[in-house]
Amino acid sequence: MGIVVNQSIKNTLITYMGFGIGAINILFLFTNFVSDTYFGLITFIFSTANILMPLMAFGTHNTIVKFYSTFKTRQSQNSFLSLMLLLPLVIIIPGIIITKLAFSFISDWISSENAIVKDYTWYIAISAIVFGYFEVFYAWSKVQLQSVFGNFMKEVFHRLCTSILLISLYFKYITVEQLVLGMVSVYVLRMVIMMVYAFSLRFPSFKRIRVSNISAIIKYACLIIIAGSVANMILEIDKFMIGKYVVIENVAYYGVAIYIATVIGVPSRAMHQITYPLTAKLLNENSMVELKSLYQKSSLSLFIIGGFIFLLIILNINELYKLLPQDYSDGFIVVFVIGFSKLSDTLLGNNNSILFNSDYYRVVLLMGVFLAIMTVILNMYFIPNFGINGAAYATCIAMTLYNTIKIIFVRAKFKMQPFTSSTLKTLSLIIVCGFGFYFLNFNFHPMLNIIVKSLIVSISYGFFIYYFNISHDITSLINKLIKR
Repeated sequence: MGIVVNQSIKNTLITYMGFGIGAINILFLFTNFVSDTYFGLITFIFSTANILMPLMAFGTHNTIVKFYSTFKTRQSQNSFLSLMLLLPLVIIIPGIIITKLAFSFISDWISSENAIVKDYTWYIAISAIVFGYFEVFYAWSKVQLQSVFGNFMKEVFHRLCTSILLISLYFKYITVEQLVLGMVSVYVLRMVIMMVYAFSLRFPSFKRIRVSNISAIIKYACLIIIAGSVANMILEIDKFMIGKYVVIENVAYYGVAIYIATVIGVPSRAMHQITYPLTAKLLNENSMVELKSLYQKSSLSLFIIGGFIFLLIILNINELYKLLPQDYSDGFIVVFVIGFSKLSDTLLGNNNSILFNSDYYRVVLLMGVFLAIMTVILNMYFIPNFGINGAAYATCIAMTLYNTIKIIFVRAKFKMQPFTSSTLKTLSLIIVCGFGFYFLNFNFHPMLNIIVKSLIVSISYGFFIYYFNISHDITSLINKLIKR
């Protein structure tokens, strides 16, 4: 766990830095500097692009991690990586042609409820392409066990640039239309920088591309397109369908609530950057004992950290909404429901890495397709009847069911599960703290209330985790910090 802890800590700090900047952007700059309509439009554009991203990448970002360690010579590695650079063009080039020829039909369909979307259809396509290639270059660096810079570009760079654009909008240096164009341009620049960094680690060679097991690689990439699309669809389809069924301002309100709840998943994202290639290596080497240990330790650590963040959010959400414009204040149910689903997601640990790097990914893929279809159907029912709360219900039901199936599947096929007695202790602590501190309020300014309450919860939660040694990894880390 040494390399995991080392890079995970760096990635967590970077990711939280990005989320901190993003929180300022989403909760304060966007809500005060941009109209609800354009904020909803921006959220719709990039959510739709994220749904399309796995298709544009042709699944190569996962394929690189899955197969790279199986190539032992430098020449075979060069051939494999070069092939991964070219594969996305198989989808991107026909996709651009189809979009050009059928532009009127596509733009009319996605803008059926909100006409403003029509003029920004190409922004969705461009964003999807650069998102895809960014992930390819990021995976390129991850297999060299260099994930920190890529994580900075993924989590911090574009948010910092967005802050600058929003401040420029406030001082009227740019218009809101130029803000949207500027945000797309930032993502293009981010992709280019990531490409330069990836090539500095390992420059591609296109002289002789000969890959021995190319059929297995292509088959895996094609299936991962579906798998990635399923995962992104479950995460992003709610915002897309809100824009399809109700006025686009609701996408902004929902987006703010979702962003608050998404903070719970930050440690998972940070740890995933390094556990993914390590899991692939352990599976390729058939090191099941080490894999089980990684599975349980990652699950417990993420559940402890995720539970702590969940408590801070739920216990302070009412005060936080007092700091936002009134129109955004009806998102408590969304935050709680999505927060619960994100908390349950932390229990998986590196479950996704195990599944997508094993020989059973096809079966899980079929389950994912079924759940993606179910998510769409649930949203079609819940959004017209319950608005943004309905989107949260649909997402939570789908995600919880999907996670449960994946845990059961890994237990059946690998004879391992992520839970230990410490998992139950952590759950009990989260419940006790939740009920114990929810009604604790002070007659202070909302921001001061948040600070005071968060300090009390942090000290109480941290004390019990450390005193009862619920996680050996976290206790050891705290002891090292104390010694320093």
